[in-house]
Amino acid sequence: MATETLIPGKTSLLFFDMLNGHVKKDEAPTRERYRPVVANAVRLLERARAKGMMIAYANASHRADDRTSVYTLRDTDNRLRPLTPEANRPVVMAETWEAQVIDELVPRESDYIIPKYRWSAFHQTYLDLALRARGIDTVVIAGGSTDVGIASTAFAARDLDYHLVVVRDACTSPEIDNHEQFMHRVFPRMARVRTTVQVLSMLDPAARPV
Repeated sequence: MATETLIPGKTSLLFFDMLNGHVKKDEAPTRERYRPVVANAVRLLERARAKGMMIAYANASHRADDRTSVYTLRDTDNRLRPLTPEANRPVVMAETWEAQVIDELVPRESDYIIPKYRWSAFHQTYLDLALRARGIDTVVIAGGSTDVGIASTAFAARDLDYHLVVVRDACTSPEIDNHEQFMHRVFPRMARVRTTVQVLSMLDPAARPV
């Protein structure tokens, strides 16, 4: 089926916040949660490179003085905890180890690094411009968090008329129920939700068993 085929020249692989500060925290539960996500992301990256696809990294890039952040009125932080001054500060500051892409997915000079200052990878970044300049109409997205940055980027991609593929086992959230809710009930309305194996197959339709 055409819906199960991805054309490499018209498809971009977008990694969202696959950064040391998020993935490699000194917290065993976080590292364990990301372990399969990183493994699947590596498989996607290898296939994308082999196919000559556009590869982009949307990376949090907050100023050290935090002057690019605005704290709107809300009830809780991203993890539904009471707001505190410390909880308000971004996890990742630009030009730090925390802001670097993890070694497993290290970018190449030809890749696109998209500094971002809000949840969406599209908000006031050059991502849309870069995609359109390359004739890209489909974005495959992986990373974290499912219910925060991935969701915000997915809604933006939908409103910008991009075809979107969300790789369910290459995305993650600290709240597994949120992750499952988005994958089952929200993302299918605006995207194709597929596993890593399915996405790899979509890039190699001739290799599928008859």
